[in-house]
Order: sequence, then structure tokens, then C-alpha cells
Amino acid sequence: MAVLETLVIAFWAMLPAYVPNNAAVLAGGGRPIDGGRTWGDKRVLGDGKTWRGTAMGVAAGLALAAVLTVVEPTVSDSLGFDVPAFTPLAALGLAGGAMLGDILASFLKRRTGRQRGAMFPGLDQLDFVVVSLPLVALLDFGWFSTWFTLEVVLVVVVLTPILHVTTNMAAYKLELKNEPW
Repeated sequence: MAVLETLVIAFWAMLPAYVPNNAAVLAGGGRPIDGGRTWGDKRVLGDGKTWRGTAMGVAAGLALAAVLTVVEPTVSDSLGFDVPAFTPLAALGLAGGAMLGDILASFLKRRTGRQRGAMFPGLDQLDFVVVSLPLVALLDFGWFSTWFTLEVVLVVVVLTPILHVTTNMAAYKLELKNEPW
């Protein structure tokens, strides 16, 4: 597989996982998932993880996967190589896994004494990848094994932190986020 082809496939395949956290920030607010509960002397998740944000994040990822699937034949023809069309289970695994990864990262941040918005290098950039890829593999292994070759996974692991930092800095400058990470 050519380098450019691998980069395009990695980015395209991960788009339904890249978008949910951003959509959740835009649509957030409302009732916290943890309902204000604590574990010991710390919140379980915090006010930043809400039902509305999670639902909107998953919905945005699913909607994007549907759009990408519709345009896939045209894009594949234009590029001269195939990009993924998303099965419903693959889309759910990517979008839902991204949000679940973010929720689990929040849980780990609270357990380690970090406040909402505090930096947690590595975890902040890869939490959604670490959960979404295994979830996709569990839900639709055939789709996963077709598109997530070793080369594609390596590109995702390298590309994701770069994209994450870049988009978060842009959101911070646009005053959509309170911190640039």
C-alpha cells in the first residue's frame, strides 16, 4: 500500500471516531452522566461528561459515517483506490467507542486527582482510539480487519495526536474550549 493511500485510508476510516468528541463539546451541557455522584472524595466523571453531549457525539459520528458511505464510490473512483464504506456496526463502534474512551479517560483523570480540563498527556490524545478500535473489532471484525491493517493502525496512532493537538488549539483560539489541549 502506498504511503499516501495509507494516510488517506487511516484518516477516512477514523473520521467517525474523530468527530464525536468535538460534536459533544458543541452540544454539551445538561445532566452529567454520573449524576453528581462521587467515588470516595472525588466525582466519578464530572460535569463535563453529559448525556446530551454523549448522545450528540455518537449521533454526529454515525451521521458522518452514513455520509461517507454514500460518497465513498465517487471518492474511491476519484482517488483510484478504495476508501471504506461503513457498516452500521463499524460506525457504531467508532462513534460509540470514541465517546466511551473519552468517558473512561475522564474517570481515570478523576482517580488520579486531575480536575476537569487538566492535561493528561497520551491519554488525552489517544483515549478514543484505544477504545474505538477494539470495539469495532468486536462488533464487526470482518470490516475492521479489511481496513485496519498494521500500517493503517500505525498511521492512526501517529496521526491522531497531531490532529488532536491541532484541532484543540484551533478550538481554544475560537473560544470553544477553555484549554488548548
